[in-house]
Amino acid sequence: MPDPLPDRVEIAIVGAGVVGAMLAERLTRDGREVLLLDRRSPAHGATAASTALVMWAPDVPLTHLAKQIGESEAARRWCRVQTAMRNLASHIDATGIDCARIDRPELYLAGTLLEQEGLHVEGEMRRAHGLPSTFLDAETVARRFDIAPRAALLSDGCYEVDPVRLTLELLSRARSRGARAYFPCDVVALDGTTLVLDDGRTVRADHVVLASGYECARLFLPPAFTIGSSYAIATAPGTAPLWGGNAMIWEAASPYLYTRATADGRIIAGGEDEDFADADARDALIGPKSGTIAAKLATMIDVPDIAIDCAWAASFGGSPDGLPAIGRAANHDGLWLASAFGGNGVSFAALATEIIAGELAGTPDPDAACFDPYRFG
Repeated sequence: MPDPLPDRVEIAIVGAGVVGAMLAERLTRDGREVLLLDRRSPAHGATAASTALVMWAPDVPLTHLAKQIGESEAARRWCRVQTAMRNLASHIDATGIDCARIDRPELYLAGTLLEQEGLHVEGEMRRAHGLPSTFLDAETVARRFDIAPRAALLSDGCYEVDPVRLTLELLSRARSRGARAYFPCDVVALDGTTLVLDDGRTVRADHVVLASGYECARLFLPPAFTIGSSYAIATAPGTAPLWGGNAMIWEAASPYLYTRATADGRIIAGGEDEDFADADARDALIGPKSGTIAAKLATMIDVPDIAIDCAWAASFGGSPDGLPAIGRAANHDGLWLASAFGGNGVSFAALATEIIAGELAGTPDPDAACFDPYRFG
């Protein structure tokens, strides 16, 4: 149930998905007064469509990013993401957050972005910076994971969560400390840090954090951050496992295919991204896209066919370096962006929480500039 809407609050968070809930839980632990607003019920939107993979490797390979900004700076960013997602795992485990967290190995298959030799170099660069990836040749992959032979990097330190359960649990804990959540409501305008709702009411805040996924925060981001569409399928419960090691599998390709098994034996797979965000056009492609994903998955894991139980589509955000937009909005004092653009939404939510909470507490994160929304000029 929604809470009463106050006239004034210290921190207003627009968006009650995984990013907003994680921020609210952390900020209330810090003793802050928090209000969350969302046009939907909590944990809907992009959070409900999440594939639940929590990894430290962004979509853009480390070797590719190193060519853009230098190896040390590229590794700095990757290691900071890894630290955030490891800290989140420790917090979940230490406090008993009920979100079905399970450690899983990650298998990154050779593809159009990194063929076998490029994948080997990628692994060497990762290991040089303390990132736990091991190169496996195609025969070893086929034997160990019982899939079609393809060279891969096997990485440790990754896990999965139920993103909806995680979001609702974090929100419950934040509300138990006094946070308020008001929904459904649409924030239609910002006058400084005063939020204007669709029914004409206003809420004044000292700070506003836009954690609204791929919706209104887009208005404050430069064009380097783009929104497209992504597609996913799931098999019926009891189908999995169809490969060894219970690994999360994805490809060094653009767009890439990814897959994992769930606790109830479903296989979830997705990809086939498109560069448009129109909801009607996106949803019209669910049928053909789901068939393509199923066919590609069958080839990848070397099975005759994949029987689809359900399929869906969702908006998806990306950036040139595969990293999120986190920091103060330009020319808007007191307005913050927590836009987890890229394929690591839960990891980036943890990173945004650490950076923004630190800034508000007067202890700036030394790596905050690496994820500044305006780093591309």
